[in-house]
Amino acid sequence: MFSKTSKGASSSALLYSIIETAKANGLAAEKYLVYLFEVLASSEIKERDILEKCMPWSENIPDQLRAKTTK
Repeated sequence: MFSKTSKGASSSALLYSIIETAKANGLAAEKYLVYLFEVLASSEIKERDILEKCMPWSENIPDQLRAKTTK
């Protein structure tokens, strides 16, 4: 609907999925995206487990990426 091409729509869907998964795991989406891009940019492509370490549910995610909840 908001994308001009099917490739653009696929890219948008991928990004939205990452954001919603981060939110569902209690992370601040913006901070998580910055963390994710920094880690992926600075890691070796051959590191097979890098993606598992970066997943929103991973125990390796820094606590400062957790969303602050207000009660």
